[in-house]
Amino acid sequence: MKHIISVLVENKFGALNRVSSMFSARGYNINSISIGETETPEVSRMTIVTEGDEKIIDQIIKQLNRIIDIIKVVDLTNTKMVARELLLISVFCQKGTRSEIVDICEIFQGKVVDITHNTMSLEITGPPEKINAAIELLLPYGIKEVARSGTVAMKRGE
Repeated sequence: MKHIISVLVENKFGALNRVSSMFSARGYNINSISIGETETPEVSRMTIVTEGDEKIIDQIIKQLNRIIDIIKVVDLTNTKMVARELLLISVFCQKGTRSEIVDICEIFQGKVVDITHNTMSLEITGPPEKINAAIELLLPYGIKEVARSGTVAMKRGE
């Protein structure tokens, strides 16, 4: 099962490397990782998506907590949370398919960010399931390129 783990970490050189090295050394896979400063410039929030049963996730959390730069680790998977991704996707288009692609983009509340004679580039944001659905609908047109951010997530307010 996929798990979304939120990690508050000191915004210091090498912190990301120490986290990714821990995963690599223990043979755990990272499906995605996003990191950025929080409201406090000295602290960054890392959102890690990984897979494993409860025993593996417990082990990952324990190992993360041992890293010196880590401030707090929370498994958000079974909590009320907000999770989003950004998708940039370039799709092949012809004169007859442009309006169909724009319609799909609008259904997903996205934007056309670039257009050429042969391609359209779209920007879509939302939960990972929405991003997957958009890609699935655009597949028949021919996908030239996909760039996806990792998931960013945080707990919902109480």
